Amino acid sequence: MISWLLTHGPARKALGLILTAAAILLSLLNLRRAGERAGRAAERLDARERNDAIQRQMLDAAARRPADRDALADRLRDGKF
Repeated sequence: MISWLLTHGPARKALGLILTAAAILLSLLNLRRAGERAGRAAERLDARERNDAIQRQMLDAAARRPADRDALADRLRDGKF
């Protein structure tokens, strides 16, 4: 059967078209999968940037905290808290 497909002109053309269509379909599916992976990577990057920003805010707040109870009382009295 395969030798018949390779020797007859119309069947050979049809086989070529089928193989070309299959190659195009597979490449489109591969592009779709690559796009989905890129989207997930972008979401992970956004989440990491949000977490880093929150952590930086927490570190800044910790750096500005009063050193001891006396400093806290002074800040409360001055109204700087």
